[in-house]
Amino acid sequence: MLRLINGKNDSRHPGSAEANRLRSQLQQTKEEIDAARNHFEQAVDPTLIDCYIYEINAAQLRYQFLLRRFKAAEEAAAARHRPAPQT
Repeated sequence: MLRLINGKNDSRHPGSAEANRLRSQLQQTKEEIDAARNHFEQAVDPTLIDCYIYEINAAQLRYQFLLRRFKAAEEAAAARHRPAPQT
């Protein structure tokens, strides 16, 4: 799964446009988490510390949401490319 998020898509399951869009959003959200953590580590004011904790939590929730949608999109794409069972 990590290879799919990093853009190294398995050739057996080509990603859909939705999966590609979600992959991009996941990467952007990961960068937002990293930036908020970096700011948190530098903060000394209690109000800013609270602010960055909120930002980290919000970005992590968004990442989890996007990851669930990404997995669902990849499963749907894999199902579309799976050969039909023979009777």
